[in-house]
Amino acid sequence: MLTITSLLIEFGRLVSVGGGKWARVTDVDHEALVASLRRLRGPSSEGGIVHHLERIVQVVARILGYAGAGLMLADDGRALRGLFATDEPGRAFGLAQVKLRDGPSFAAFDQGEAVFSTDVPADRRWPELAGSIDPAVRAVASIPVRLGATVGTLDVYQAEPYTWDESDVELLHDCAQVIEQVLAAAIEAEEQARLADQLQYALDYRVLIERAIGYLMGKDDMNATEAFNGLRKRARDSRRTVADLAAELLRGAEEEGPDDPAAS
Repeated sequence: MLTITSLLIEFGRLVSVGGGKWARVTDVDHEALVASLRRLRGPSSEGGIVHHLERIVQVVARILGYAGAGLMLADDGRALRGLFATDEPGRAFGLAQVKLRDGPSFAAFDQGEAVFSTDVPADRRWPELAGSIDPAVRAVASIPVRLGATVGTLDVYQAEPYTWDESDVELLHDCAQVIEQVLAAAIEAEEQARLADQLQYALDYRVLIERAIGYLMGKDDMNATEAFNGLRKRARDSRRTVADLAAELLRGAEEEGPDDPAAS
């Protein structure tokens, strides 16, 4: 797994300029940037999915030379919430939008399309934002993050008025796609883990049922079909699952002593 440190070193080779400053987005090697970001989309063992996404957003802001970046995601009620931001002005900007339920992030989320502002305080689309945000937030770009439907936004900002160009648009969409892939992979992994748990649960209880059938066959001198049918009827009559009844039966058998057939 590529670490943040090694990623920054690699990108430093690609986009750094004199004096330790970072190149503007137009100087970035597009293919190398996207390839490196995608190497971050694999499973993360350091803090889970939120930490993993946060690392990606930090890289987007740092390497592309933006003043800051953030990620907003919708909750179960489809209400947009700030997940994290790279700095305090970005965090405050997200909170101001949530409070007003308006702004470039909300517009991108509602429309499902990228929204750009060259200077938010002077933008007539969101007049109430001007007095609610940090002066360090001026130009803002909000890119929808989709999993079928729009589920959030990737937001970046500049500390001065800024005209977003095609290179910004292309790179930010690519970055949003990486985040989408991370989210999709996390959902798939969760579903696979849930399925594996369900299968293991079924296997574990299948063993219990088979042991209970064997116990009944030895105890009551019946064949496997008769033992299972009797176990199932008792479970239905008591409104319990066959597995729960089998577990109870085996616990009782174990209490009877080590000579019980269920213990063999």
